[in-house]
Amino acid sequence: MVYGGDGLARLPADEGGRGKAVFIPFVLPGETIEASLTERKPGFVRAKADAITHPSPHRIPPVCPYFGACGGCHYQHATYEQQLEIKETILRETLRRTAKIDFERAIEVHPSPPFHYRNRSRLQVRVSPSFTAGYLKLASHDLVAVEECPISSPLINRGITALWDNGRAAKVPEGVREVEFFANADDTQMLVEVGCNSEAHRSKIRAWAEDFCAALPEIAGITAFRNSKPGAAPEKLISIGATHIMYRTEKAAYRVSAGSFFQTNRYLIDELVKIVTRGRSGQLALDLYAGVGLFSTALACDFHHIVSVEPSQLSSADLSYNQPSNGEAVQATTEQYLARLEDSGRVGTGAVLPHTSYQPDLAVVDPPRNGLGETVARRLAKLGAPRITYISCDPATLARDLVLFLAAAYSIEQLHLVDLFPQTYHLESVVQLVR
Repeated sequence: MVYGGDGLARLPADEGGRGKAVFIPFVLPGETIEASLTERKPGFVRAKADAITHPSPHRIPPVCPYFGACGGCHYQHATYEQQLEIKETILRETLRRTAKIDFERAIEVHPSPPFHYRNRSRLQVRVSPSFTAGYLKLASHDLVAVEECPISSPLINRGITALWDNGRAAKVPEGVREVEFFANADDTQMLVEVGCNSEAHRSKIRAWAEDFCAALPEIAGITAFRNSKPGAAPEKLISIGATHIMYRTEKAAYRVSAGSFFQTNRYLIDELVKIVTRGRSGQLALDLYAGVGLFSTALACDFHHIVSVEPSQLSSADLSYNQPSNGEAVQATTEQYLARLEDSGRVGTGAVLPHTSYQPDLAVVDPPRNGLGETVARRLAKLGAPRITYISCDPATLARDLVLFLAAAYSIEQLHLVDLFPQTYHLESVVQLVR
């Protein structure tokens, strides 16, 4: 199995030597299958399995009726234990192939309940010629109608049902293109975020939002945004009810507004915080790509000062609200912040902080899928924090960035696989680096 959800096979060798790689979805290691080619490229081909002639002992019937058409899940045909084994193998192989890292020690694997774990789900919507809501088809821009989602929380599924009821009653106005549900920790309340295009009219969106709130009392509020110009920031069209909810964890309660980033696995948030913060203390910690401050607030108990860096205007507002008294929120990209720090020696936006040095005791980084990149990784390594904790959602960009840290005399102390996304190929890992 390879990252992305496909199985890897090879065509017979030809005059060029080793046969082309063949990528096939919905298979499992060791299976014998009959397949037909669906796409030919110069260096590889894609295929689909027509028959599983010798199935894996780990193959099971999928729970979801849309599995195989909907592009959201990739592993529902495998036992959960097999999914974890696949992900651990892919993580090791990616580190070995990309970064030449043979991690011979145990990877600490943190499983999740395999279903109903998502606290956030976004559905694509088509209002005409007939109403449809769902997810995109695998490797396509075609929409698959979805009326239930087994990996989403029970409250979100009630939201999906209410959306379909609205749609069938022709209440959803033109211009609505996506609807995102975000549920709180105990799944009793949620925010709805609506994405609209230029056809949306404010009055019609407001009337529908009020009706939708009435249909599902657990909706704390609905905020609608309109994307009118490519590349421009979305325009807020309307806001009904609350614009944020409080998300409670073991450590704290966080204000999370519509549009702000927050971890999506409602079962593993506390576990993830413990992995990142447990046993860490000192004078200064940096929380880079901080979001609304999930790690900052937990770290504040054991550090004299926390500096949290987040570029998003929405998330930064929540971050400032959630900051403890010994924390400071900086709205900037991580690259901008590290460049300023390198030039000025000021860890925060004000004066040089008392009792802290230019060098942090810990830097926590939780970048998006494209990772840190060379500039940020080099600047962070130059900063010289004795500990760096890297939370990654893509093993390929993680491996690429680790090459730079290992070259700067860091070593891997611990490697965790935190399964935030069961049934999918997505792979969250936490690397504890020391120097």
